[in-house]
Amino acid sequence: MSPPVPSDLGYVPPDGGWGWAVVFGASISVGFAYTFPKAFTIYFKELQAVYSISYSQIAWITSIMCATTYGGGPISSILVNRYGSRPVVIFGGLLCGIGMVSAAFCTSILQLYICVGFITGFGLALNLQPSVIIIGKYFLKRRPIANGLAMAGSPVMLCTLAPLNQFLFDNFGWRGSFLILGAILLHCCVAGALFRPIGAATPPVKPQVTGKGKDALKEEVTEDAMEMGSPTKVPMEDKVEEEGGKACCEKINQYLDFSLFKHRGFLIYLIGNVLMFLGFFAPIVFLAPYAKHIGIDEYSAAFLLSILAIVDMIARPTTGIIANSKWVRPQIQYFFSFSIAFNGTCHLLCPLASGYTGLVIYAIFFGLAFGMVCAMLFETLMDLVGAARFTSAVGLVTIAECCTILLGPPIGGTLIDTFGDYKYMFIKCGAVMVLAGTFLFIMNYYNYRMLAKEEKERKAKEENPKPVRTENEGRNSWNKETTRDGPELEPLSKEQEGLKEEVNGINEV
Repeated sequence: MSPPVPSDLGYVPPDGGWGWAVVFGASISVGFAYTFPKAFTIYFKELQAVYSISYSQIAWITSIMCATTYGGGPISSILVNRYGSRPVVIFGGLLCGIGMVSAAFCTSILQLYICVGFITGFGLALNLQPSVIIIGKYFLKRRPIANGLAMAGSPVMLCTLAPLNQFLFDNFGWRGSFLILGAILLHCCVAGALFRPIGAATPPVKPQVTGKGKDALKEEVTEDAMEMGSPTKVPMEDKVEEEGGKACCEKINQYLDFSLFKHRGFLIYLIGNVLMFLGFFAPIVFLAPYAKHIGIDEYSAAFLLSILAIVDMIARPTTGIIANSKWVRPQIQYFFSFSIAFNGTCHLLCPLASGYTGLVIYAIFFGLAFGMVCAMLFETLMDLVGAARFTSAVGLVTIAECCTILLGPPIGGTLIDTFGDYKYMFIKCGAVMVLAGTFLFIMNYYNYRMLAKEEKERKAKEENPKPVRTENEGRNSWNKETTRDGPELEPLSKEQEGLKEEVNGINEV
């Protein structure tokens, strides 16, 4: 499968220039979107003591935030299609800041659910999708590298926000920290300001049935009905309703392209990713608790996440460079499938790590595999559907992934509570991801074969258009015979004219 052609957008992306400033802004927005829910967990212990609530109740804050971030994907896509990436990201940054500043004055956990979970989470949703979409408008040949650099903002932000949150909490308390975090999240507005629009923005044509068009349609239907000797009311209403229905469907598809559900490659990607996310985030959530469970001290356990983040930071842009090579990019879907299966294999081998050295090795390989998957997560989708349809595709994918992202960690926690051991959680996550990678590899092989077959058939039709020419020649010969036999058909024409005059009431015979 070759990369999408430039005509997909109607212009040639510059593949550089101001695009690198866009990548920098995207790395900030993507970094906040992916990292903030993880870094926010530092305040859980204090909030749990202040509001006298259980750990499961306080954990719902990040669950609601993540669900809103992914669930808001379609809304974000619709807004980007309507207004562009820049105003959507700026508005999302304002929502993030408002949500965190409001959280500083909350007096109950329910208010925190609304301010942090829903308002800030929706603001992050308006930052994530537009940041990924705008890269596809600026880059084509170097798009995998650009995506890898933008996605590298997540581990960079994780290494920064985690110690910063601890510093803010130690010096200003949780309320003061929330106020400062609200101001920091306003930097998303600065990142959005870098997203300068590109390309000729041509508004889609809206098929409308105006009053004049309805009158013309009514006259046309009336004439046809008079010639056929049938009533005029029923066919006219049917045609107007049909036109209205088509206009409504086209108006919906104008903002969110539901025809993607007929796209073979998109459906393969969607099913594989929904399955993958059942085991994608749980190992990160439970890595530090697992280290403590086997007797490792708190600081060493926390350092495992730092190792993972550092390796992840290097792996993402490196994966983008490899994916952009002439050997990998034409078959990038296979590389993505391998990355998912490699990630799952790391989790399957994790229970064999009995000491701290083993967990450090696991964290290194996990960070490498995690970075590989994240770097190509959106690039492979854009490779399948093209840059023009990517806006709708990413919105539809994120809403489908929302459910499995919510279910993954709770299922892992249930296994830990049931068996009293973390190894079953890692085995579950590993098995699910290996299954997802295998599914994507097999189905992408099938998709490549079908695309090659369809391309071969298309070229064969272009090279041998004989059947079409024969049919046209048959029509021309029929028309010639009809013209040659014109005098024989003349009485019939006169009889038809007599019938029309009789219908109009002007026949004098």
